[in-house]
Amino acid sequence: MSTDTAVPNPPPMPPSPTLDVAAIRAATPGMRHAHHMNAAGAALPSTATLAAVTDHLHLESLLGGYEAAEALADRTERVYQSAARLIGAEPQDIALVDSASTAWQRALGALRLKAGDRVLASSSTYVSSALHLLEMRDSHGIVLEVLPADASGQVDLGALETALREPAALVTIAHVPTSSGLVEPVAAVGALAARAGVPLLLDATQSLGQLPVDVPEMRCGIVVATGRKFLRGPRGTGLLYVDPDLRARTRPAAPDVRGAQWSSAYQYEVVPGARRYETWESSHALRLGLGTALDEALDLGVALIRDHVTELAERLRAGLSGVPGIRRTDPTAAASGIVTFLREDEDPRQTVRDLRATGFRLTTVPASHGQWDLGRRGLERVARASLHVYNSADDVDALVAALTARERRRRGAREATSETVSRTASGLPSGVTPGSPAPAFAVPGSGTATSTGPEPASAPGTATAPEPASPGPRTASSSRPTGSAGDRADVIVVGAGIHGSSAAWQLAARGASVIHLDRFPAGHTEGSSHGRTRMIRRAYPAEIWDGLVDTAYNAWQELELASGQRLVTTTGGLYARAAGAPGTLRGPGCENVDHARAAELFPGLRLCEGFSAVHDPAAGVIDAQASITALAALGRVHGVDRRDGSAVLRRRRDGDGVRVDTDQGVLHADRLVVCAGPWTGELLPAFAQQLSVVRIVNLHLGSSRRHLLEPPLLGAFSVDVPDVGLLYGIPAFGGAGVKIGLDHGPPEDPSVSAGPVTEAERDRLLGLASRFLPAADGPVEETITCRYTMAPKNRFAVGRLPGEDRVLMAAACSGHGFKFGPALGAALADLAEGKERPDLDFLSPAAMGITDRPGPGAGA
Repeated sequence: MSTDTAVPNPPPMPPSPTLDVAAIRAATPGMRHAHHMNAAGAALPSTATLAAVTDHLHLESLLGGYEAAEALADRTERVYQSAARLIGAEPQDIALVDSASTAWQRALGALRLKAGDRVLASSSTYVSSALHLLEMRDSHGIVLEVLPADASGQVDLGALETALREPAALVTIAHVPTSSGLVEPVAAVGALAARAGVPLLLDATQSLGQLPVDVPEMRCGIVVATGRKFLRGPRGTGLLYVDPDLRARTRPAAPDVRGAQWSSAYQYEVVPGARRYETWESSHALRLGLGTALDEALDLGVALIRDHVTELAERLRAGLSGVPGIRRTDPTAAASGIVTFLREDEDPRQTVRDLRATGFRLTTVPASHGQWDLGRRGLERVARASLHVYNSADDVDALVAALTARERRRRGAREATSETVSRTASGLPSGVTPGSPAPAFAVPGSGTATSTGPEPASAPGTATAPEPASPGPRTASSSRPTGSAGDRADVIVVGAGIHGSSAAWQLAARGASVIHLDRFPAGHTEGSSHGRTRMIRRAYPAEIWDGLVDTAYNAWQELELASGQRLVTTTGGLYARAAGAPGTLRGPGCENVDHARAAELFPGLRLCEGFSAVHDPAAGVIDAQASITALAALGRVHGVDRRDGSAVLRRRRDGDGVRVDTDQGVLHADRLVVCAGPWTGELLPAFAQQLSVVRIVNLHLGSSRRHLLEPPLLGAFSVDVPDVGLLYGIPAFGGAGVKIGLDHGPPEDPSVSAGPVTEAERDRLLGLASRFLPAADGPVEETITCRYTMAPKNRFAVGRLPGEDRVLMAAACSGHGFKFGPALGAALADLAEGKERPDLDFLSPAAMGITDRPGPGAGA
């Protein structure tokens, strides 16, 4: 065919415009710390919005509130213009208020509804609006009718059309509900309402900023919206639109000097525009922040925002469909950036807690926030993710991966900690039902079950209160006679640090009688579990740790639930080393960052060029003191016989059980659990050559700029300093200054009391602080010494002692074991009951090279 007759190719289509998500994320400080997926609760503001607020507050501090407002009056006027542009209205139709609920109340008050007036409300109505309507039904006698939903979840337009054949005073609908990703057909509703001559009140709280809202096209008489959700404005802001024709027929129920003029002794006139619904007192700083957020939405373009957000939401819904155990709960008409779901057999609050521990910010919605929707569908509560312009496909895929990974964790490890939703603050760990008696403790191999153990020593009503620390070791007069009932138990636990205390609670709550021994008085500082705080992190050197780390996070949540205390605070973490140095950490949700990015994440930590770091958004701080106290209290509740100041001299086999000789007498049990920390080699001689005890020093430092050393400007951290070692730290927390230490030290004999921190030790740490924490310029607030029990390759020893299956142990945690305390306590209880824990095989004593030849301490 000749070229002059060829059909020309059509010109290429221009690429569809897309958002520059990377630039938006860079201008959103909150995205540096986590995967934020809670825009429907409160979206992350931009740096510019934050600056608009703080700059005006600073101006007020210099000029005064009235004078600052006057100086920036033109900018405030532009906020009305921006709001009007966004919804297709005029500036005089806009009132600025402090919330959507306030806007709703002002608008409804102006309608002056009376007895017999019919209000037609969609099932998507928000809780605060529904409560107001129910109150007006009871106090004013209005007739409230909730419109049914069709099969797609949207308001049934046929039912609405039928309802409008009778006189009505108002139709109200939520564009997008708080409880799902549903999008209501507002334009069709508005057309029906307009044809009947009934005003439409649109709640655009969850749509404005993510979906187009055009009041002329939608035939809206009233629109209410908040600033903190998809508009990305500050909390404490909102807007109200009232159609001019409707405004001419209504007056505010409670006029204010902002919207009315007191013209004579008994006369006043309201201002002509929608500002009649405002009040004089308001935050000008927050309004300016809202104006910045409105301008950013206009600059991006709501249609583009809609396309981005809905595409991400559809990607998430598709991903959730492939996750075992996940059920999507959005109706079929879901088409917004909100996605709701459930995990089978799990309270959504637990699902969200698990996700927060891995760096995801979601929330839950209870039926009490949407009875006409969730209640109608039989849903007590749902988990909710809500996406915005700063989210990307990577965020969505990471969330799906996190949910999938949890389902695929080793079954044995997950079962030990996943039953938290049925427990309350009764102190019961996994597998024990609240309100039921503690089960009899099964002794593997004996064919019998023993009694539930001694009664708690505390009187009823005071059992959960912590007892005062013992003033010293038990005296001879306080010991029990050898052979008495009090000297026999199902299990003897040696060591009252984090692992021993966790094991004692778990065992007792499962029905075992437990004698819990420690050679020192309660509250001593000779071991490894004292001090204010510890670190928790997901960043670990190898994937083999990931399952145990996941179990650890869940176990801390279980302990928090049982104790009724918050014990873990997420701060994020940075783990730095010289670029190219071996041994980099990794883990779920972690990312590698350079020194410049590290400075953005933690301005309080100074890394010079040549350092890189791993950012772990799920890292945090454990309240170590409160944790030890809580475990002791929970143990007492379940009858643990705690004996502080009782040193173990030897242990030996005793028929089908064990015999433990202490300096207070002889004890017998079916099982022995050894969590003796630095004294492990003394009690289990097979470990004596494998383990070493080293001295560790910590300082808490003050600061003249304390905020730089507190979250979010500083989180948990470590820096592998060339030719020095690993410097680690915990941010200023709970009233204490920033904590620092080196992750190594000289050998120390645990039989000798640890001496105080030396001047040389102090000076070495202070020099490192001045180098990496310039804001730590205050005095040394506290010095601490502790001991690490180090094992080869920094591994632990957890499991049954080879050759002695009635002796269990958790020891030699190599300086990073506190975070695993509750999880290993549950594992020891499992093993004592005869259950297998293959997820811990990599930490077994055999894996450390311990043979089945009994050591000299085993006896005959």
